[in-house]
Amino acid sequence: MSTTTLQTPPADQATRSEEPTRPARGRGKRSLAGSLASHGILTVASLAALFPIAWLFFLSLGPDTDDYLHPGRIWNTMTFDNYSYVLQHTNFFAWMKSSLIVSFGTTVIGVMVAATTGYAVSRMRFPGYKKFMWVLLVTQMFPIAVLIVPMYQILSDLQLIDTYFGLILVYCSTAVPYSAWLLKGYFDTIPFEIDEAGRVDGLTPFGTFFRLILPLAKPGLAVAAFYNFITAFGEVAFASTFMLDDSKYTFAVGLQSFVSQYDSQRNLMAATAVLVAIPVSAFFYLVQKNLVTGLTAGGTKG
Repeated sequence: MSTTTLQTPPADQATRSEEPTRPARGRGKRSLAGSLASHGILTVASLAALFPIAWLFFLSLGPDTDDYLHPGRIWNTMTFDNYSYVLQHTNFFAWMKSSLIVSFGTTVIGVMVAATTGYAVSRMRFPGYKKFMWVLLVTQMFPIAVLIVPMYQILSDLQLIDTYFGLILVYCSTAVPYSAWLLKGYFDTIPFEIDEAGRVDGLTPFGTFFRLILPLAKPGLAVAAFYNFITAFGEVAFASTFMLDDSKYTFAVGLQSFVSQYDSQRNLMAATAVLVAIPVSAFFYLVQKNLVTGLTAGGTKG
């Protein structure tokens, strides 16, 4: 006859087994303190980014040219007369026309050239392709002051001074190198098997590029388009040098007309700057869905 010995667990072990088990915090989940700290930092950063815009709009409501020196008195004299004056008594709409023509022209031509360049370097291994990309990068090293004189001479020989197309070519020369690097990195993330599948289906290299690759590269194209647009929209030095007619001034150059040696119409400049931000904000809204994806995807592969 066998006997079974029952072992009683120690008291402390029994107590530990009866305690409720705390759920383990999942990976990636922050504690309450960490969540509050991150939200606090994001709030401060958002306020720091929005404050200049709010301050510019506030100054644009001041009726006097020196209200920016005494912003406290704007509260009692707020008015939208500055906006009506800018829209009715300046070349605002001519500046808008010039800015949109130059900006969209730079965006379309620059993105097309950068996309074909980036795709060729990403997919084709021709002699010197690496050196070619480094040459594009070196062109970004030269300051604008060094480039203005030779560019002016070239545009003068081509009779493109004071023309939209001449200014678009100048902006493309500065925007295309960076955009080509950006898009080359994005094309590297697209599997090469897609190109092979297109060739099996009978597509030419151009057909593969336009029908298969470009639709997949929309986020990268959106980032390149936004960069080209901003480069052309806010540039001052080239526009003020190569555009001689007042009616062809862009917004960036037109804003300078409010400040002279003897007079500074800061209130009108602030109102114009607020109006200038509208087309940029609209363009950003159109491409913002693809901006984050395009900015991050291009850095995942050589």
